[in-house]
Amino acid sequence: MSETLLPKPFLKWAGGKTQLADDILKRMPVYFNTYFEPFVGSGAIFFRLYRERKIKHAILSDINAELIDTYKAIRDCVDEVIKVLSCFPHDKNFYYEIRSKDPWNMSLAERAARMIYLNKTGYNGLYRVNRQGKFNVPFGKYKSPNYLDKENLQAVSLALQKVELICASFDIVLRKTKPGDWVYFDPPYIPLSQTANFTSYYSNGFNLQDQEKLRDICIELTKKNVYITLSNSDTPITSNLFSYPFFSKDIVYSNRAINCNGAKRGKITELIISNYPMQRETQLKLLERNSLYFVHSYTENKICY
Repeated sequence: MSETLLPKPFLKWAGGKTQLADDILKRMPVYFNTYFEPFVGSGAIFFRLYRERKIKHAILSDINAELIDTYKAIRDCVDEVIKVLSCFPHDKNFYYEIRSKDPWNMSLAERAARMIYLNKTGYNGLYRVNRQGKFNVPFGKYKSPNYLDKENLQAVSLALQKVELICASFDIVLRKTKPGDWVYFDPPYIPLSQTANFTSYYSNGFNLQDQEKLRDICIELTKKNVYITLSNSDTPITSNLFSYPFFSKDIVYSNRAINCNGAKRGKITELIISNYPMQRETQLKLLERNSLYFVHSYTENKICY
């Protein structure tokens, strides 16, 4: 497979993990069965794992129905998506015209083409909806946005052929996972401040109760001997939520990618959290003792191997 045919994310996404992929892959389980990504977004980690041939089977999900339908359209009818996109001009008036249309009155391919077009030509690559669930990002000031990347869309279609795509809340992993599977959680981050709130991917947002529910799901998955990796902002709230002894935490650095003020973009710390030792050498030693699992065996008060 040549480099030009390797798939990469076809959408820009707030909190996308392209720049954090190296850090996550360095800390991934050395052995796992099915890969789950319940906040798939741009799918940066999935595509990186696919390019490096580290995936046997994957289940990607998200509560955003338009997003999942876009993935399904590229998987199942990519040529139709490309055909529709090829008719879209880069034009401000057309942008607002296509933005105003109800995507649920469109075919699957048309809906996907609209999603890609708005994402690549809208302001700063944001996906944002109002309380009525309508996309409301203004037109972006790009000279020549690449919303019609035929080669990559075809490569993405190939990568998705054996992938299960589900529109569902992140708690779907509780009933879909089996021991030895790996779940990577990339939720809307806990804000670093009251004003740094980029959780409006869905009209109902993602609040502290959702973060607590996610933590509880990570505990339940640990009981099932399912590997979990989670990324989130480096805040006291995050650390407190995952203060249980069977969670490991590493601090990593990333760029603040989305801020209207360029001066406020820069390096920030993030947390990578897991229920297994993130050092590859430690994982391999544990695998020598037990042919299948090196995930922490859950107890209320301590870690057992």
